[in-house]
Amino acid sequence: MKRILILTGGGDCPGLNAVIRGIAKRARKEKDWEVHGSIEAFNGVLNERQEIIKLTSKRTAGIHVKGGTILKTTNKSNPIKFPVTQPDGSVKFIDRSDELVSKLKKLNFDAVINIGGDGSQKISKVLFDKGIPVIGVPKTIDNDLSATDMTFGFQTAVQIATDSFDKLVTTAESHHRVMIMEVMGRETGWIALHTAIAGGAEICLIPEIPYDVDKLVKRLELRYKKGRGFANIVIAEGARPKAGSVTASAGEKGSEHVRLGGVAYQLSKQLKEAGCKAEIRETVLGHVQRGGTPIAFDRVLASMFGVKAVELALEKKFGTMVALKNNTITSVSLEDATRESNTVKKNSYMVKAAKGLGISFGD
Repeated sequence: MKRILILTGGGDCPGLNAVIRGIAKRARKEKDWEVHGSIEAFNGVLNERQEIIKLTSKRTAGIHVKGGTILKTTNKSNPIKFPVTQPDGSVKFIDRSDELVSKLKKLNFDAVINIGGDGSQKISKVLFDKGIPVIGVPKTIDNDLSATDMTFGFQTAVQIATDSFDKLVTTAESHHRVMIMEVMGRETGWIALHTAIAGGAEICLIPEIPYDVDKLVKRLELRYKKGRGFANIVIAEGARPKAGSVTASAGEKGSEHVRLGGVAYQLSKQLKEAGCKAEIRETVLGHVQRGGTPIAFDRVLASMFGVKAVELALEKKFGTMVALKNNTITSVSLEDATRESNTVKKNSYMVKAAKGLGISFGD
């Protein structure tokens, strides 16, 4: 019997369970293949008491409609920079990749399918280079992997953000307020940009285009006459002013990243200090964007990714990542998959179209 091991790492994402189900159902068609899952990404393998479960048809039945991941996930188990608490309470990051490779080889899996974003696929590349038969599946609501046209979970996040934005528009109009809605987007502004266009925002602020606060105030003034009017702003958590830095705080213990969030409140303060006279309210969506039932598009894409991952394993095309290219499910090398991020380009047609719709980026 041949065996596949699935891991889901990094942030949770609508559609993860659909990928797991897609892998399991496609593998079972081969009769001599079975599928297992590692709990909490690489922790399930690295823990002294390993947590690896068999993904039976009963375990995977109907999970495609559920948010999150039945295998659980973590962003604190990078085997290349694994957090270890020291006697004094500090955290030291160590390389446990060789230990992980050794344990994986002892488990003797014929294929390891790693579902995750940029960081997870960089780990996939390291493991492949060390002899592990790895296949990557791209996962991120930020849509920041350049080797695939779209990642599952992104459209669900945009839909959630747009639904929330629509509700803020009506309350902003009722009270003559400026509403600021903060969405996820650490280094890329795709969620903010799509939401701004779909929701009809006056202002869209993203990490790729630093903003001028004074220009924003002038833009908002155009929305008010004799003190009456309203305006809605979408801002990505990684956005920053031209004269300033990203709003961030120390990350949680064991995390490699600083914690973003609160930029909506920072922007509100900046606007008031720059002379904005309108009443301002702030909304931070946060993890609402990651949760809940994936929309149909993401279920379909995730399911196709899962099927393709198994087919790549059957063909022994390891060291690759599943990708959507020109409306076709294909694969790319892990090296190409992790070469560069998919960021919003200032001169892209989507940005030009947004400006054509009257949306200001504050540049």
